[in-house]
Amino acid sequence: MDIYNLTTVTQFILIGLSDLPEVRYPLFAAFIIIYQITLLGNGLILLAIVTEKKLQTPMYYLLANLSLLDIFCPSATVPKMLKNLLTEDHSISFVGCALQLYFLVALAGTEVFLLAVMAYDRYVAICFPLRYSLIMTKVRCVQLLFGTWAAGFLNSFVHTMSTFSLSFCNSNRVNQYYCDIPPVVALSCSSTYMAEMLLLVIASIFGVGAFLITLISYIYIVSTILKIQSTEGKRKAFSTCASHLLVVFLFYGTTIFTYMRPTSTQYSPGRDRLISMLYGVITPMLNPIIYSLRNTEVKGALRKVLHFRICSQTV
Repeated sequence: MDIYNLTTVTQFILIGLSDLPEVRYPLFAAFIIIYQITLLGNGLILLAIVTEKKLQTPMYYLLANLSLLDIFCPSATVPKMLKNLLTEDHSISFVGCALQLYFLVALAGTEVFLLAVMAYDRYVAICFPLRYSLIMTKVRCVQLLFGTWAAGFLNSFVHTMSTFSLSFCNSNRVNQYYCDIPPVVALSCSSTYMAEMLLLVIASIFGVGAFLITLISYIYIVSTILKIQSTEGKRKAFSTCASHLLVVFLFYGTTIFTYMRPTSTQYSPGRDRLISMLYGVITPMLNPIIYSLRNTEVKGALRKVLHFRICSQTV
């Protein structure tokens, strides 16, 4: 039920992916399979990096953190979504909504910064291969990782405080299957100018900055690869960054399509919720598949892990 006028909002109602009862259970089955594949795929990547000494390098430490983010990010939204598909109660408390938004924005922001660091890592590896071990030391890698996580969570803290310091006294129906900044801010009955300007300024500085680092790194990478004379040399150089490049395209493509596409005259809230699924659910599932298919070292480590598990079960 909506809460109107002078009543202060103490909980929010998350609009589900579909109001049609006949598709609730198929959606539940589909999403629980996707979620399990996400956890399994990223868990195997983590296990392979931890157990295989050959993968314990800065490049794969960064990949391990990407896998962690791809486990945590859907875990902030999918369990609640699955519960909503099975029950009639779609409510989430005010504090619960704030926490969900905080962790979701923090993890998404951390991934933006991490992709920029991964692009810089590939830039150093391809453009300065002889100096790579001197530049990307384990200490430098830890410093960069600490910076990405700290920046992501600090950025989210600012946005969460700004969003939930607004007054909510009208509708409490969040037009999404999780709490996100735009649909929550849209429910405010006070001025949202400062919250919207803060979002715009921070996104312009940090988001665009991270994107430019990624873009410029790949411009230099492509330029360097094109200067290599041999076809085999070009193939080897490109293979070292192909997986990350696919992940970058997937991440920014779904993000832009979710948040930055022009408003259509044929506005469909249900379609918007399905599109946001690409960003929050499908991408984390595809990332480990991309790395396991495109990276021969990861494929070899995964074969060892799976072979060991099969052998240990048969003994």
